[in-house]
Amino acid sequence: MAGGIARVMRCTPDDVFATLADGWLYPVWVVGAARMRAVSPEWPQQGSALHHSLGLWPVLIDDTTEIVSWSPPRRVRLRAQAGPFGRAVVVIDVREHAEGCVVRMGEEPVAGAARLLPRVLWAPLLRARNRETLRRLGFLAEGRRRERDAGEQTARDEVPETQPADADAQAQADVHAATDAAADAGAPPAGDRSA
Repeated sequence: MAGGIARVMRCTPDDVFATLADGWLYPVWVVGAARMRAVSPEWPQQGSALHHSLGLWPVLIDDTTEIVSWSPPRRVRLRAQAGPFGRAVVVIDVREHAEGCVVRMGEEPVAGAARLLPRVLWAPLLRARNRETLRRLGFLAEGRRRERDAGEQTARDEVPETQPADADAQAQADVHAATDAAADAGAPPAGDRSA
């Protein structure tokens, strides 16, 4: 499979799969995914889908990624659809390792524009993209492990209470300047008595 990349992650395979199971995190770790539109309530069951968009605003392409097989803590197979760019199959394999686990990711275009181009053109770009994708997935999964090891909650089920505190003086000045500028922009022009 093209784009085959591996990374050692200092966490358990369960940490990796817990991250993958949270569909709302998809654009955080997948390079190119810009926003989430919806997550199937059944996610990550086989046949469930993530609805997201690829690209950079304002040029976005709606995409859907479907679970083809979900076998934690070992493997997940996905099928991604990217509008006119076509479809690809993505496989993520996870194996235990002395330092935690090894995560391998492979991706293969199966239809569309990338499938029509010579492999020598798109494979290096896909490997670079997937290297960063695994790096981001590692940050999330390893962070989950660190929170668990520290006895902290890994998922926030409510908005945390905060203690009143003053922000940095420069930050406060910036907020006041922005607030004043916004108020000035919304104020009626001098001499306008319609407001």
